[in-house]
Amino acid sequence: MITGQILRDAMISAANSLGNQRQRVDSLNVFPVPDGDTGTNMSMTIGAAAQELLGMEDSAGVYEVAHTAAAALLRGARGNSGVITSLLFRGFSKGLKGKETAGAEDILAALKIGVDAAYKAVMKPTEGTMLTVARLSAEAAREQYILGMSVQELWDIVVREAAAALEQTPEMLPVLKKAGVVDAGGQGLLIIYQGMQSVFQGNGIVPSQEAGAGGEGSIHPDADVAGELDLADLTYPYCTEFIILKEDKNADILKLRAYLESIGDSAVVVDDEDIIKCHVHTADPGKAIQKALQFGMLNKIKIDNMWIQHDIKKKAATAKAQNKVAVDPDQPHGFVSVAAGDGVKQLFLDLGVHQVVSGGQTMNPSTDDILRAAEATPCQTVYVLPNNKNIIMAAEQAAKLCKSRDIKVIPTRTIPQGLSAMLAFDEGRDPAGNVLEMTKAADRVGTGQITFAARDSDYDGYKIKEGELLGLENGKVSFTERDLKKAAVKLTKALLNKESSFVTVIYGEDISEEQAAELETAIREKLPDQVDLAFVNGGQPVYYLIISVE
Repeated sequence: MITGQILRDAMISAANSLGNQRQRVDSLNVFPVPDGDTGTNMSMTIGAAAQELLGMEDSAGVYEVAHTAAAALLRGARGNSGVITSLLFRGFSKGLKGKETAGAEDILAALKIGVDAAYKAVMKPTEGTMLTVARLSAEAAREQYILGMSVQELWDIVVREAAAALEQTPEMLPVLKKAGVVDAGGQGLLIIYQGMQSVFQGNGIVPSQEAGAGGEGSIHPDADVAGELDLADLTYPYCTEFIILKEDKNADILKLRAYLESIGDSAVVVDDEDIIKCHVHTADPGKAIQKALQFGMLNKIKIDNMWIQHDIKKKAATAKAQNKVAVDPDQPHGFVSVAAGDGVKQLFLDLGVHQVVSGGQTMNPSTDDILRAAEATPCQTVYVLPNNKNIIMAAEQAAKLCKSRDIKVIPTRTIPQGLSAMLAFDEGRDPAGNVLEMTKAADRVGTGQITFAARDSDYDGYKIKEGELLGLENGKVSFTERDLKKAAVKLTKALLNKESSFVTVIYGEDISEEQAAELETAIREKLPDQVDLAFVNGGQPVYYLIISVE
């Protein structure tokens, strides 16, 4: 049986493990366009759970831990891979409902519920992805389970079978096989499982290698505790942590612990053959450090003023609470849009959007970011425009979490689609009618984007070199180019048809006003007389140009 403490440590270990390897997972992304990168999104998602779990008591049961983690995962979910990760663990928590401890059979049941929940949430599940890795490993564990098996033995099977499933993903998805990589989301999930395995096997929490992260550098959750406790509970202001490099392998750490307890509280002293790890709340960190020097040299010294942290967190909590506004009965409809770039944001604000969430390609906002924006909109029905295919699932989860408003997600995949959806809104329609018409309007827009290749890739029939310009037509690679002016003209012409009457070009932060003028002239010369052109400074990152044709 595993306790809540073991499950808590396993989740923290999983977050550290993925954080350590997130760039490796990012590098597996096949699509050459700069994006929200799978490893980063998954790491930030499970990292949100780890931060919540750091403050949990050892006495918490497995369901309390799983439920706390699931709630944090869902709110912190970023990108499709992050949302799917959150759904797997949300289902997992339901399988442990009411339990203080859990055995192998409980874990088996929880895994199945998690997989079922994730599959149900994805409209068109694709095999060869992290969903496949989760499903096949859970099914194989059930088939190989033997009555009386321990959680450790069962989890060893889960990890082994997840690795085997991951190796098969290129056979299920030709694009992976062509690129010579496994699925990035599946790799991320395997790393999560391996991080948990370390704790289940008794090897402890995988230490974080990221500067300032949890794990090795933070054995006590004071950064969060300072905000959770009342100031009266914080007797001593300084949270002091450090590692002692042992000079005497047989040093008596009980004397050190006794001393630290005499000058403060919350003292924690643990050691192995080489180091002593210390933590204490005290009014005089210097005394703790001087005493520690008697045992050896110091490393990773960290001193935080919890009284100041407490004040900052309380002010932030108050500001966050104030941002959640009451519904105004005189404002039945509100709008939240995701966008990056001052010019693009202003376009949405000019069309009546109440809240613009900063984000888009390479910086996917979390479920909680979208939820808080909706709750800051004083309207009963709030329409959310994700404007990126990797943000739609997070928006849909925000809609499910929101209790104070009715959130309607318009599945816009690009900025032009979001703008057209806004123009199609009609106050005279009911919400269902607006969702239908706004979605139709978005689908009618042809969108072109010019960006750069973030990596070498053999993708969709194109041999792409890092740094080349990529012309994307409705999300798919249309061509590669070296000259921006040629790329702009070529992409605009490709998007035009006989019924086209209006072209809008939104240029990004890397385009100068002089370049913009040259591009506008070049495109205008190639347009038919009946087609109008608007050239707008969007200031967006990543995309040099965003082109819409209607």
